[in-house]
Amino acid sequence: MNEFADVLADSYHALVGEPLVPIGLRGLEAAEWLYEAPFGLLAHDTAPDPLFTYANLTAQQLFGYTWDEFLGLPSRLSAGTQDQESRRIFMDSVRLKGFAENYRGPRVTKDGRAFWIEDVTIWNLRGADGTPAGQAALIRRWT
Repeated sequence: MNEFADVLADSYHALVGEPLVPIGLRGLEAAEWLYEAPFGLLAHDTAPDPLFTYANLTAQQLFGYTWDEFLGLPSRLSAGTQDQESRRIFMDSVRLKGFAENYRGPRVTKDGRAFWIEDVTIWNLRGADGTPAGQAALIRRWT
C-alpha cells in the first residue's frame, strides 16, 4: 500500500500541480495519512470494466462499503443504474485529458441511498515507470 500511496500522490502532483499529501510524507506515512484523510479518496484499475483498488476510510463510510467489499467492486456501481453511462463518458474524457476538477455528480451507497459528490478532482494514475495504473477521485464535499 505504501507504493500505491506514492503513485496516488505523484500522479496527482504531476497532473494537478499541487501536493495531495503534506510535503515530506512518503511511503507508509503518506499511506496512513491518505487512508485517514477527511476527504473521500477512491481509485480503480485500468480494466475495461474498472474495479476499485482503493477506498480510504471516508469513502468507505460515505458509500457504506467495507474495505473488503470495495476492493474488486466494479467502480460503475458507485453510480445508480441511470447515471452509469454519463459517468463512463466522463471518466473516458478524463482518461484522455489527464484530470478534471470541480466535478459534481450523483452517486449511490451500498444500500441504494442517493447522494451527490461535489468539488471532486479526478486524475489518471501512472506507475513509477509511466504505465497507466488507473484513475483516482478526491471527493472534497458531498450532500
